[in-house]
Amino acid sequence: MTRGVNLKELSHRLNLSQTTVSRALNGYPEVSAETRRRVAEMADQLGYAPNSQARRLATGRSMAIGHVIPRSIHEMMNPIFLEFIAGAGETYSRHGYDMMLSVVDDAHEEDAYRQIASRKKADGVIIHGPANDERRHLLLKKLNLPFVVHGRIPGAEAETSWIDMNNRRAFERATNLLLDLGHTRIALLNGLEHMDFAHRRRRGFEDALAGRGLSADPALMRSADMTEPYGCENAVAMLKGDNPPTAFLVSSMISAIGVARGIGQCGLKTGKDVSIITHDDALSFLPNCGEVPIFTCTRSSVRYAGQKAAELLLAMIADPTAKPASLHMDAELIIGQSTGPAPVRES
Repeated sequence: MTRGVNLKELSHRLNLSQTTVSRALNGYPEVSAETRRRVAEMADQLGYAPNSQARRLATGRSMAIGHVIPRSIHEMMNPIFLEFIAGAGETYSRHGYDMMLSVVDDAHEEDAYRQIASRKKADGVIIHGPANDERRHLLLKKLNLPFVVHGRIPGAEAETSWIDMNNRRAFERATNLLLDLGHTRIALLNGLEHMDFAHRRRRGFEDALAGRGLSADPALMRSADMTEPYGCENAVAMLKGDNPPTAFLVSSMISAIGVARGIGQCGLKTGKDVSIITHDDALSFLPNCGEVPIFTCTRSSVRYAGQKAAELLLAMIADPTAKPASLHMDAELIIGQSTGPAPVRES
């Protein structure tokens, strides 16, 4: 195994001062982007691993990023959140940062942020699950604690840094596909609609229907934590109704698996009797893949979102004077086995 070089040896190979190399590795804006790139490439090539304690002393930073998770936000602790954390962690590790997770009671969430700021436990934080009436960003600004939002805060898009999928457009496209196939009785199984992402998805669904002169049927719309039983129980209940849906639009692969189970319990076949389109976060442990994927889906990698959110936050920490930045991603529409033309039913 090759021994990694130290800072002195790395500086000698680059023909730069140790101070310049250290500042380049720590993202100081006064070092040119080209020099930072050259230093990073050489450090990677030679296996240079900076001493964390030395970096903390040199920069005055904690070299950690915080994630505060209120207990009531159930979906924050599900596999989708873990996939995001895995992506963010890859970026943190590559830049010499640690990750700090704090699971707190709702009543103590603000206290957790205040402690992070006052005790310098982290150099920045990521806000998860922004709500329609989000307020956390206001506190973080008062605390002068850098942050990036995973999602968007309604009305604060221009003044905050964020990364988000275009949820409205994704669900509008998915609904239009089902309408093009002849479906008009379309059920929506959404996430919790006090959260911004789910609110935008519902709007995309309703906009697509309105564009065809249709209105959403409240009897075919649900909002809850996106679990497998949620999908199954609601699918069975709707399919046994007097005027059942011929298609389901679902906010999560996990819930879509439940919908497929419910369809089977009703003696029907997915893709023939009832269609499903779901959102796929490209979860590593639950791949919707193959030559023809099982589910037709709107796909956007939550792991990639974690990587890019971490990059945005580290750039903010390196240059506190930078203006807010954002990344708005479009989901890819993947055609799978779970959709087909609306079945002809006897009147």
